[in-house]
Amino acid sequence: MTLDWQHFTPWTAVGGGLLIGLAAALFMLINGRIAGISGILGGLMRAPSGDRSWRLAFLLGLVLAPFAWRLFADMPEAVIEANTLELVAAGLLVGYGTQLGSGCTSGHGVCGVSRASPRSLAATALFMAAGFVTVYVVRHLLGGAV
Repeated sequence: MTLDWQHFTPWTAVGGGLLIGLAAALFMLINGRIAGISGILGGLMRAPSGDRSWRLAFLLGLVLAPFAWRLFADMPEAVIEANTLELVAAGLLVGYGTQLGSGCTSGHGVCGVSRASPRSLAATALFMAAGFVTVYVVRHLLGGAV
């Protein structure tokens, strides 16, 4: 494995991580809720009408954020090396996994770990282990690129 030093951007990664952490902390302090995307989306489908507006605003902000970014800078080029069937299968597996794990990486990995939740620590460790195993199998056993 080699590191692409030309595109290595530790300061933007740190900045992004700080913004995500700050947003999650403020969301918890102001609303008393976890900023887990799967919980917010799932709650939108079954929430009482008074609870829908903030969920919709949160999700709308996620969708509109790239358009706001484009007002100030060019979007980085995204290269997806997967066909439609692979993307659909991956999305379904992620959706099933978030249901099975009672949350997603944002809920467990960002919010739960920062609260030292044992369930979130275990879930995040399993997310990471599954990612390591998947990359190893695809790259080294199947000979593909991840």
